[in-house]
Amino acid sequence: MAFSLNNPPYSTDNPPIYHVKLGDGVLGKANKNGTILVNSDITDKNQYDSVIKHEKVHLDQMKRGDLDYNDTHVFWKGKTYPRATMKEGSPSLAWEREAYNKTT
Repeated sequence: MAFSLNNPPYSTDNPPIYHVKLGDGVLGKANKNGTILVNSDITDKNQYDSVIKHEKVHLDQMKRGDLDYNDTHVFWKGKTYPRATMKEGSPSLAWEREAYNKTT
């Protein structure tokens, strides 16, 4: 059975959340399979809650079909952005700006 962004296996309202070591400065990650990874080094409850809310926005963006990604590129509303030339997580990126605006 194939995975579809329009029908993720989990609800974006209550996705599975996994606590893992993530790269330096990476607090969370929304996955195309509908799960969220949260940096296991986070100990502050407010920061943890903020990361979850932020990543849920990205899950919603993927479900809407606005956001997609692979190892080398991010795709936002039909445009392709090479990961090698961006600062991932930057609030100046359109998909991040939406997530920051909805969670701050």
